[in-house]
Amino acid sequence: MTFTTRPTLEGTFGMVSSTHWLASQSAMRVLELGGNAFDAAVAAGFVLHVVEPHLNGPGGEVPAVIATAEDPAPRVLCGQGPAPAGATIEHYRSEGLDLIPGSGPLAAAVPGAVDAWLLLLRDEGTMSLAEVLEPAIGYARHGHPLLERVSATIETVRELFESDWSTSADLWLRGGEAPRPGALFVNPAYAGTLERLVAEGRAAGGGREEQIDAARRAWSQGFVADAVDTFSRKAFRDSSGEAHGGLVTGADMAAFSATWEAPATVDFQGYTLAKTGPWGQGPVLLQSLRLLEALDDPAALDPSTPHGIHCVTEALKLSFADREAWYGDVDVPIGTLLSREYAAERVALIGDRASTSLRPGSPDGREPVLAAYARFGDERPVASVDATTGEPTVAPTGVTRGDTCHVDVVDRWGNMVSATPSGGWLQSSPTIPELGFCLGSRMQMFWLEEGLPSSLAPGRRPRTTLTPTLVLQEGRPVMACGSPGGDQQEQWQLVFLLSHLVQGKSLQEAIDAPSFHTTSLPASFYPREAEPGVLVIEERVGPQGVAELEARGHTVRVSDPWSLGRLCAVTRDAESGVVRAGANPRGMQGYAVGR
Repeated sequence: MTFTTRPTLEGTFGMVSSTHWLASQSAMRVLELGGNAFDAAVAAGFVLHVVEPHLNGPGGEVPAVIATAEDPAPRVLCGQGPAPAGATIEHYRSEGLDLIPGSGPLAAAVPGAVDAWLLLLRDEGTMSLAEVLEPAIGYARHGHPLLERVSATIETVRELFESDWSTSADLWLRGGEAPRPGALFVNPAYAGTLERLVAEGRAAGGGREEQIDAARRAWSQGFVADAVDTFSRKAFRDSSGEAHGGLVTGADMAAFSATWEAPATVDFQGYTLAKTGPWGQGPVLLQSLRLLEALDDPAALDPSTPHGIHCVTEALKLSFADREAWYGDVDVPIGTLLSREYAAERVALIGDRASTSLRPGSPDGREPVLAAYARFGDERPVASVDATTGEPTVAPTGVTRGDTCHVDVVDRWGNMVSATPSGGWLQSSPTIPELGFCLGSRMQMFWLEEGLPSSLAPGRRPRTTLTPTLVLQEGRPVMACGSPGGDQQEQWQLVFLLSHLVQGKSLQEAIDAPSFHTTSLPASFYPREAEPGVLVIEERVGPQGVAELEARGHTVRVSDPWSLGRLCAVTRDAESGVVRAGANPRGMQGYAVGR
């Protein structure tokens, strides 16, 4: 019998899986009240802003992939805000910067999360704004028990808050101390922001959709935009060690609207996997499946064996190399990158030995170009950095790697959504006092070099790491899944998907299975370092497995037994209507609920 930490939940009414139990249960409450999966996801998203403020916030972003019961064709919701109009390479160079800081006002893109959640509610939900925001308002107004990780994050950045980010100190260091874990924490300013959005929607009159649009205008053109415009350009110390002002203006807020887009997809062993386009890293997983398919080796699809781990890791390295050379908010040759013909060319680079080089391909005969900071190979190793273990890695300067949230929902009608909210972390940027939240730091993923797909340019979206997943079978959605983890999100999801879809493990078995990832790629987060040839793996793989991988040339870093990955997943059997859910036990925070 295979060991699991908890059962795979099964039922017929609806399922929710998220990275915090309060968000999961809040979404389930919405389903019980008659809402659909999209109403529930929006409720969960706003609760996550309150209860996981070190992992996401209203000033951040959210991509989602959805399918409706009426139209099962997958669609992508883009809630990734772009670079402000004043964000030019010349501006950053004039400040003496080679990289965009990993924290502070100068790293902020236009906030995208709130408008995206409200667009999802307007277009696909059924409930009023007041109904779906009620749980988040309640937790912000009346309090929620603070997570231990939130308290630890605040303590890590205490000196920065006390010496420079005084508005953040006012919110998070009441009485001069970080709140203790489990203490009831309130954020009345953010509660007031949400309450005012509801009030301004109601005041506009009209039906449900008109009121939601009025709340969107209050966000992007009203009191929220006014507060952002006044505060965001004030200078504060950031991860560069110097004080810089931000660039987001009220006009930038007004110019942004979340959008619906077509997904990137591939077919794999009877399934269709849908991801964001190459403005995100979603196609990395799709490319990796194409490469593993091209190996024509069933054993390569088993991530529980040293051989499978090696093959998956080497496929990921090639896909990430293409991410560096080709992905961005530009014209990307995605059709070629995801083609079987291109995979057949690239798969020849996967051998018996671990690669320590960054080897992008040449789709359509085009020559790849890499940022100077991204280049490495066998002849020139780069500085090492600590590998993330699935929990956020936070520096005293506010620089944060690998932290995000996730929520998946399926309802009894067959509506399904996978969403990965992130950014706007409490440690990203100083708190805007009248709003109760801060801006994000997603622009650190741009390069300050001309001529790259992910070069900084006004109005361009940063190449995000956020990557929700929807899986279809015979044209009908059967799974939504995802994981926090920065550059590791795609890697941990690939291990999970192979374990579940190919190896036949149950949802919870696949989530609980030992995981791994490589850091042999340029990091998306400041200071953009890499560890050529490094493979991080959970201790449960065992000493023999580690020895076999080292014999193949991998530099193996053994992590704690339960440390890598924070998967959430829900499924629906298209024939019977049975719904299932699982959630990650690592960190003792994610939970699935349903009936």
